[in-house]
Amino acid sequence: MSTAVYTLDPRHIVYSLSPSHPPALSVPDGAVVHIETCDCFENQIEREDQDFGTLDWSRINPATGPVHVEGAAPGDLLAVHILDIELANRGIMTTGPDLGVMGAHLSENAIRFVEIDQNQVVLPGGVRAPLRPMIGVIGVAPATGAIPCGTPGDHGGNMDCTRITAGVVLLLPVSAPGALFALGDLHAAMGDGEVGVSGVEIAGRVTVRLEVVRGATCPAPMVVSADDVSIIASAATLDEAAELATKRAATWLAAAAHLHLADACMLLSAAGRLRICQVVDPLKTARMEIDRDLLHQLRVHLPV
Repeated sequence: MSTAVYTLDPRHIVYSLSPSHPPALSVPDGAVVHIETCDCFENQIEREDQDFGTLDWSRINPATGPVHVEGAAPGDLLAVHILDIELANRGIMTTGPDLGVMGAHLSENAIRFVEIDQNQVVLPGGVRAPLRPMIGVIGVAPATGAIPCGTPGDHGGNMDCTRITAGVVLLLPVSAPGALFALGDLHAAMGDGEVGVSGVEIAGRVTVRLEVVRGATCPAPMVVSADDVSIIASAATLDEAAELATKRAATWLAAAAHLHLADACMLLSAAGRLRICQVVDPLKTARMEIDRDLLHQLRVHLPV
């Protein structure tokens, strides 16, 4: 296991996840990497009265990377240990016509700067809410082709899951040699759903440890925290994403705990938590949360 520490700055960004992107950095298994990011607009917004038409929309949701992890091969999992998330002093929120759930009811675009003060975000109206840093875009390359950073999927991408924060481990399926990992789209705070099309978008620096896991059979993407695990799924509709997350969780639980599938379904129906991640990206994302105490009782082994 490597003890080296590496740094990657936001001059190295991609707008899609793809095996054709040359690595910006190559690191050994177990390396710690400081990854600096732009905000989701690539820091293009400078004023609240800025015309949306001045933005280059081809530069939205950049991810810093990709990072080639030595020894990672298709069939492995990449365990992303999220050690720390540091944020800039000010974030941005936007919404407007055709954006988010309420886009059909909005007549003009709106931009609001959001200050970070004493571990709180200062929202419109002067409302203060807790600072809850999380990562919106985080993933690895698919086996073939290119997936825009703004699109979620089995590779990760723009899952916008509030559980992807400091102190957790995100498991991602390796589909291309070296995994080709990248991340971006940090939020100082974001509600489940991201219903207005943005969280508190912000630049920052994420510290991760990248570990290759071989021979694991759990579904991925999966978030492992001290208290629970979250099985994440994305699909064309929220109903389909919710069903897929549930099916993956039930199938895995039945196999890992040697249960009848009906019993696994009952456990999820009684003690699982089916939650929305986001409803505003090209694909919608949901998660099924399962307490680790339940997994411990069932003697279910986690790979991290």
